[in-house]
Amino acid sequence: MTAAIVGWAHSPFGRQDGETVESLIVGVARGALAHAGIAAADVDEIFLGHFNAGFSAQDFTASLVLQADPGLRFKRATRVENACATGSAAVHQGVRAIAAGAARVVLVVGVEKMTDTPGPQIGQNLLRASYLAEEGDIPAGFAGVFGRITEAYFQRYGDQSDALAAIAAKNHRHGVADPFAQMRKDLGYEFCRTESEKNPRVAGPLKRTDCSLVSDGAAAIVLTDMPTALGMERAVAIRAASHVQDFLPMSRRDIVRFEGCGEAWSRALTEARLTLDDLDLVETHDCFTIAELIEYEAMGLAAPGRGADVIRDGHSAIGGRLPVNPSGGLKSKGHPIGATGVSMHALCAMQLTGQAGDMQVKDAELAGLFNMGGAAVANYVSILQAVR
Repeated sequence: MTAAIVGWAHSPFGRQDGETVESLIVGVARGALAHAGIAAADVDEIFLGHFNAGFSAQDFTASLVLQADPGLRFKRATRVENACATGSAAVHQGVRAIAAGAARVVLVVGVEKMTDTPGPQIGQNLLRASYLAEEGDIPAGFAGVFGRITEAYFQRYGDQSDALAAIAAKNHRHGVADPFAQMRKDLGYEFCRTESEKNPRVAGPLKRTDCSLVSDGAAAIVLTDMPTALGMERAVAIRAASHVQDFLPMSRRDIVRFEGCGEAWSRALTEARLTLDDLDLVETHDCFTIAELIEYEAMGLAAPGRGADVIRDGHSAIGGRLPVNPSGGLKSKGHPIGATGVSMHALCAMQLTGQAGDMQVKDAELAGLFNMGGAAVANYVSILQAVR
């Protein structure tokens, strides 16, 4: 354990018409520093997770964090990008800077402003996280990519539409308690299962309720080394931080197995000297319901092809064997690309310090999170534990 989270801030996710990339960054940066009780002048390094890919005309955004406080001027600031895992990529860079002795205090911010972009352009922007040489003509953008993954999974293991609807319903039920969530509405299993005018088919077997939401939002955390953290009001240690990058083309992988996700989990649990059974909750990357289903298998909750058992038996609901996405996940919370991974770290820290409000998992002591870029290409797992 070399680094710990000592403060955080989280904006609401959803359509934020009065906000800009800059205002979102500034708001959470100020909030996280205040929550940590750390002066801007004491920050050694800044990492900003911002995917962009055409969502914002303002590129080169790392220095926008400096707008939060004059004390941040002349600090090292770097923008980090790794598709939908951009936020966790920024967090892990901060952990590495502290582990290397290059920084004692690191401010990590994740942000995205997506809703100003027209729908067709959103699809084009997100499709850039696929292998365009082979996958660039897939209809329906990135939903089309996961539609194909869903079809491949169904072909191998049978129609799992019931399980996908149950995952969507579970995450929407959890999301009602999340004050930051874009959609705080319990849609119910029947609505999620039934194709309708309000829940049309989007790509392959995927319906609208199987797809995460286009969103604006930001989150920030403050990291310090452990000696500093132990003198702070709160300290959530990052016991493990694993990053596994896989081939970009889906054609080079068994796309229904998410092997990079499995390898990242294996490495992180080994580093933390834990098993999955030791964890009290997981925040996982449910960009589409099929992703959460396959991630059950990749993390070891179920054997290949048996992920449906996890949701059917209630294992991943709050109160189950291992609550997955007590925040409502990307499905309910929203998915502002660069903010998602930072949000996951902040939400897990809230759980472990007993500050998660109505979404609190009782007596949570250990949390894991999985943040994914592309179709299981960039794979990040963090394991967190409160030490103060």
